[in-house]
Amino acid sequence: MSGAIGDKKRLIRVTEGNIRQNHLYISQHLDFFPSDILGPSTLADALNGRAVRIFLEGLNETVETDIPTDKKTGRPRRMFRRRTWVRKFFEHHQIKGGDLLALQRTSVRDYRLYKYQVKAERCDSWREWIDDNFTADGPTVIELFAGCGGMALGFKNAGFTSVLANEWDAAACETLRQNITDRVAHCAVEEIDTYPQADIVVGGPPCQGFSNLGERVPYDPRRQMWRHFIRAVEQSNATAFVMENVPPLLKSQEYVEVKRIAESLGYKVAAEVLNSADYGVPQTRKRAIIIGLRGTKPSHPEPTHYDPERHGLLSHGLKPWMTVREAIGDLPPKPTELNWHIGRNPTPMSLERYKSIPDGGNRFDLPRHLTPDCWIRKTQGGTDLMGRLRWGRPSVTIRTEFYKPEKGRYLHPKENRPITHREAARLQSFPDDFEFCGKRIEVGVQIGNAVPPVLAYAIANHVRKLIQVK
Repeated sequence: MSGAIGDKKRLIRVTEGNIRQNHLYISQHLDFFPSDILGPSTLADALNGRAVRIFLEGLNETVETDIPTDKKTGRPRRMFRRRTWVRKFFEHHQIKGGDLLALQRTSVRDYRLYKYQVKAERCDSWREWIDDNFTADGPTVIELFAGCGGMALGFKNAGFTSVLANEWDAAACETLRQNITDRVAHCAVEEIDTYPQADIVVGGPPCQGFSNLGERVPYDPRRQMWRHFIRAVEQSNATAFVMENVPPLLKSQEYVEVKRIAESLGYKVAAEVLNSADYGVPQTRKRAIIIGLRGTKPSHPEPTHYDPERHGLLSHGLKPWMTVREAIGDLPPKPTELNWHIGRNPTPMSLERYKSIPDGGNRFDLPRHLTPDCWIRKTQGGTDLMGRLRWGRPSVTIRTEFYKPEKGRYLHPKENRPITHREAARLQSFPDDFEFCGKRIEVGVQIGNAVPPVLAYAIANHVRKLIQVK
């Protein structure tokens, strides 16, 4: 499952086995609950203060439950301790195998469970493509955890044809269909039993388990999604693969396992952290890029751009980094509400804060009466919060809530407003004719989670040359 669903809601696919045994598997979502929800394996009735409350929509009941640990391993079990209510919920809503439930967090310890989508409403036409002997004039690619298609667009522009693109989020799937391919599998990656043949497999397994943002959860199942990626590589008989993730992945035990298993399948593996700005993206977004090549040690694309503040011999022949001004300077200063150049309606307090931030400034430039108490207490760190982008430099990393200046350096360089969706898309190197589908928040998530297409193009072009050599 991709990480695009967000922090407030998770989708759970019910299996036939779940219905027979009154189980609701939550092993994919352990990070979604308070860390103290785990209880001893032998604790039968008392919840020892670890309970969360789940409101069952339709039944109008609230249940309290925790998650037991396995007696032998000490790891979390796959389901909640108390399960009688699961059977009642399934029966009331006439849940069948393949249906989707939504678990929404309403407060720290309160959740809401409701029926989200029945299997019959979902499009499973992608299953027909698995064995359809698809052919193309150029190299072919499978994209997993594809999001809205930033990586896919780069590979498309480099001459690759998509055999299958997989994504969990419905709005992102519509964006993929609109811009990349109709061969979109809207499902969890676990649902794909067999993959078609392809020259290369690319994708970014959900990265929250490795991210420096927030708490790292020891049993976070998102740290295991790479296993499905490697399974796709093996089943597709790909010549190469490209896995994209956050830099901390390369220092994890999971990367050691990725490399070990890939090498056991006959791939040579190389990994580097690439700075998007070095490849023509107006953003200093750093990503770990793992390339596997069957039989031969792979390499990474050489930079095409350099930081003008660090000019030296190694920058000879390269272009200077793209700047924010070059990326968005020609857009109307005031949002037009056209083509995602959309604004917000700030509160008077927020507007006063925006006006107080000078060129290149941040939260430390706010007068005391406009500074939240939490920022007054936090005298160090958070130097990008409520910060203005700089005209003459690339953007900071564009994340999913770029329209909230309290989350980072997302104020327009001159205007007293956060950047618009269109400006964020340009800073991610999406062209203006790329059509995003969905609501404002959904499109914001798509933009923030995407691999910059220009970086993806540099990688795709380089990998195409590697597989042609072979």
